[in-house]
Amino acid sequence: MRTDAIRPGAGLILLLGLLEAFGPLSMDLYMPALPELARSLGIGDALAQTTMSVCMLGLGLGQLIAGPLSDRFGRCPPLLIGVAAFAAFSAACAVAPAVGWLLLFRALQGVSGAAGMVVTLAIARDIFAGAQLARMLSWLALVGAVAPVVAPILGGQLSRFLDWRGIFWVLAGIGVLLLASAMRWLPESHPRELRRTGSGSLALLADARVLLAHPAYRAVLLISAVSGAAFFAYLSMSSFVLQNGFGVTPAVFGVLFAAGSLCNVVGSQTNRVLLSSTSPERLYLLGMALAFAGSAIAAASALFGLGLAPFVAGLAIYLASTGFTMPNASAIGLTAHGDRAGSAAALLGTSSLLLGPVVAPLVSLPGVTSAVLGLTMAVASALVLAVGLAAFGRAPRRP
Repeated sequence: MRTDAIRPGAGLILLLGLLEAFGPLSMDLYMPALPELARSLGIGDALAQTTMSVCMLGLGLGQLIAGPLSDRFGRCPPLLIGVAAFAAFSAACAVAPAVGWLLLFRALQGVSGAAGMVVTLAIARDIFAGAQLARMLSWLALVGAVAPVVAPILGGQLSRFLDWRGIFWVLAGIGVLLLASAMRWLPESHPRELRRTGSGSLALLADARVLLAHPAYRAVLLISAVSGAAFFAYLSMSSFVLQNGFGVTPAVFGVLFAAGSLCNVVGSQTNRVLLSSTSPERLYLLGMALAFAGSAIAAASALFGLGLAPFVAGLAIYLASTGFTMPNASAIGLTAHGDRAGSAAALLGTSSLLLGPVVAPLVSLPGVTSAVLGLTMAVASALVLAVGLAAFGRAPRRP
């Protein structure tokens, strides 16, 4: 099928958005059950967080496999294999006899789930570029935001009737449904005549040299890495901070987490509208500024004991900023590299997922508190803003 024959209608946008989101869904759905998982397995909070860390690392490293493979064999084969493996490893997590096995299966679940994240970006780049690509990614963010809105609420409610093992069975079922949908409706956007040759690892190394020679791509890669550390700190610590620190129930946590995800929806759709008159680079900078402002409010609230409301408000502003940073980062990073979109998306996605699983457990060793979460996010966001201003501070205002 020719790329220009693909009609990016609502059905394709919905399917791509869900495929992009189902990997992160493996963390969002069971977040409300993390404290219960720790008690069930007799492990500490830090080790319970590690079950998220290894999944996040898998999501990052798996993109380095699926991205180059999609450049060589087409978009559909690696994506379908990844979705099928995700369903299988979710079931394996549900029957894991001990925490060691759970960590292994979670890592493999992340590796397989990465295919959806990276291949959907490559498909979007096959069809669009520049500001059009950023708008398309904002639409995908809207669809993908359904998962983090629904998942914690559903997870909180499921936690009333199912233990953490039951939630993994639910994830396995979601994987099966997405596999069937992709097999039926996902088009192939990367025609044979445009596919790369050579082994995946060698092709990735060659692509990496080209990509890293591009200043804008280097900047986006660095910003994404540091931003990912802040975002993972929020993902991995918020359940403990809000439930153990502020005393909210799993169901209320699910509602608060979903409300934060709605802030991301507001940000992404505001970004989509503003892209008609403002360049992706300028909106990227706006997102970085909002991220710093929100995380600074959360940190100040924690340090001065201002209570739950201002802490959650700071998190809400931070999450709204991701609606600006994520689509524009991908658009800036991928637009100039359509011939190696799989590798470009893989490196970009991996960079955003590598620091967080290392940083979050380390800063949590003294204990998971609101101050630790707020300060971690604020420091990372300050670094991101500094790099962003240096790289894109003189970017044109209009696309």
